[in-house]
Amino acid sequence: MSFYAYAKIEDPKKFRDELFIAWNALDALGRIYVAHEGINAQMSVPADQLEAFRDTLEGYEFMRGIRLNVAVEQDNHSFLKLTIKVRHKIVADGLNDDTFDVTNKGVHLKAQEFNDLLEDPNTIVVDFRNHYESEVGHFEGAITPDVENFRESLPIINEQLQDFKEDKNLLMYCTGGIRCEKASAYFKHQGFKNVFQLEGGIIEYTRQIKEEGIKSKFIGKNFVFDHRLGERITDDIISKCHQCGKPCDNHTNCSNDACHLLFIQCDECKAVMENCCSTECLDITHLPLAEQVKLREGLQVGNKVFRKGKSDALKFKTSGDSSVQPLAKAQTKNIRKKITVKKVLLGKAEHYYTKSKIAQFFD
Repeated sequence: MSFYAYAKIEDPKKFRDELFIAWNALDALGRIYVAHEGINAQMSVPADQLEAFRDTLEGYEFMRGIRLNVAVEQDNHSFLKLTIKVRHKIVADGLNDDTFDVTNKGVHLKAQEFNDLLEDPNTIVVDFRNHYESEVGHFEGAITPDVENFRESLPIINEQLQDFKEDKNLLMYCTGGIRCEKASAYFKHQGFKNVFQLEGGIIEYTRQIKEEGIKSKFIGKNFVFDHRLGERITDDIISKCHQCGKPCDNHTNCSNDACHLLFIQCDECKAVMENCCSTECLDITHLPLAEQVKLREGLQVGNKVFRKGKSDALKFKTSGDSSVQPLAKAQTKNIRKKITVKKVLLGKAEHYYTKSKIAQFFD
């Protein structure tokens, strides 16, 4: 599940410690960011502890009655540890909140309302996730910025849409809604007149379309920030294996501990390459463990693990160029007529990986 709340927190470190003690006792796992401006959480909670977990939230006035975005695909091991980090902001947006009214947000839309506005020819829809997220799934016709992080997408989209401030509907979405909370206020401050956002993001949208029998306008997978790396929303496969070009939307991390590059790999390439991104990494994994450790000494991988479609080792890496791609299907026995979707990509790319460690505090 995921949830977020903007609030004024006087002592984020104290708040973090209280949450860790309470949630660790419930065997909850996940990754949580807290800051003076609020909380942003992605978690896994045992079903028999859910009510007790809700009680811990009710203990804070700003989290009473908070909506929990529950995952479409349940998994008992979505997270490997409980990590709570104190950060400057709960979302790295690069904005100075003192320069505009962060409470002047866009109109929140439910699933059917979002679909209806999406059909309006006067609407521009923007995906405010990173490129590796939209590569495996996005709404039909969405602008999918090819950016490294959320803060890069804001000025890029603002520049691209300067001529449409007055007369177009600006429709935006993200994974759980938190990025759009700030983005919608930012774009209204920039002069956009008709700003709308998907309430609860893709996660809540998926829940609503399943419960209400609404046709999905989202195609493919919704990338998630745990070891699953994706929840399937439709059978459409809109991406390809970065090694052979076969239709595929399964993210993985290179097995070489000195690399951990996040990329898309089909089952056949996974078997041949033993979950590695290159022959160089494959050769390293065959070395004795002590020799592998020695090779990693002093090596700073840093954000290189996030450069999934940019590695020269990947023949079918994402170029960032605009393209028209046919869709494949996850279930080949139900092949339908191919659909063509135009993707507009802007900027650069970033990727995410998970690695098991012991539970710990971070400042």
